[in-house]
Amino acid sequence: MLKRIVSGIGLALLLIGMLTLAFTVQVVKGWTGTAHIRADGSIDPPDAPIITCDNVTYMLTDNITTSADGIVVERDNIVIDGAGHTVQGPAPYNEYCEGINLSNRKNITIKNVKVRTFDWGIHLSNSSDSKIHKNNIEANNAIGLLLQSSSNNGITTNNITNNYYGIQLMGSDDNCISENQIVCNGPGISLALSSSSNNSILGNDISENFWGIDLGDSSNNSICGNNIIANLAHGIWLAGSSNNSVSQNSITNSQNGVGFYESSDNILYHNSFINNTQQVDFLESSFANLWDDGCEGNYWSDYDGIDSDVDGTGDTPYIIDENNTDNHPLMNPYWNPGDVDHDLDVDLYDAVRLLKAYGSKLGDEEYNCHCDIAEPYGKIDLYDAVLLLVNYGKKCD
Repeated sequence: MLKRIVSGIGLALLLIGMLTLAFTVQVVKGWTGTAHIRADGSIDPPDAPIITCDNVTYMLTDNITTSADGIVVERDNIVIDGAGHTVQGPAPYNEYCEGINLSNRKNITIKNVKVRTFDWGIHLSNSSDSKIHKNNIEANNAIGLLLQSSSNNGITTNNITNNYYGIQLMGSDDNCISENQIVCNGPGISLALSSSSNNSILGNDISENFWGIDLGDSSNNSICGNNIIANLAHGIWLAGSSNNSVSQNSITNSQNGVGFYESSDNILYHNSFINNTQQVDFLESSFANLWDDGCEGNYWSDYDGIDSDVDGTGDTPYIIDENNTDNHPLMNPYWNPGDVDHDLDVDLYDAVRLLKAYGSKLGDEEYNCHCDIAEPYGKIDLYDAVLLLVNYGKKCD
């Protein structure tokens, strides 16, 4: 049943995406053909609009339009600088045309290029230690950025918009996806087609996608510090996934804040669930997940409890269902580790609390878990004091 639902949604999205592309694609002018950067450093064909002085940095000098692949990279340890130029594909579906192809490559940087209207915008296959940085990846028919069996890559500060899939990881581990703008895709970031582990998804703005982040059969990933806003189905969707950490995210104004299907043993804490139509959605029966770190949980905009001891957490749990409870719901959105009483202001009251607990360890009477804000955890020491001092005087906007 689930596969039929997902397939039906996928077909609808594909048709919508194809119709959108049909009416919005504008052909850019420029050189036409497929450019190869060969293993020996040469550019093939020689009239392709790419120059290099050292066989290390390759710069585009014009747009590239093509009915096949755009740029095929056969050399390691190089930088491709688009210099603001566009690599544009054939727009309608044309089986597996790729904007930029990295196959079995290592230590490649791709920056400052617009890649649009291919089937796969940028494709890393069996590639590692590469950086995809400050690019515009838009209106690609299947996947904007695909990592397939690729590890230790950094995907940073890109604009990824109006693709069928924004970023897709398949069998790819130990990658970092950070500080990207990911807007109006099907899934914004997906780890759902093949298991991917130990990836970090940090500090991205993910909005107006169908799913914000889609995890399927993927474990031991970290989703931290993202703004996940106004996604149509789920802000975060986990299916058959376990042991993932979801923390410090703002998940707002979506149909469902976070959704689960046959997923357990994930930990979610220090997130802010604000004005989602349904904060947590379980498809069919629920499995048990952990909703606090033993001291602090999440902020829920529909929580109606009180905080009589003014420690920043509610006196009563936030009950999700019979298998899932946030035992320590926050009274205000999580925003800064120095705000130990969660009143949205790092001030003297926070400092006094930390000073009172200073020098104590887990199990001591004076120990205050709310003040244990820096590693190593389990004791209140100089590291906690310095972190509070660095943030002293800050107020939440």
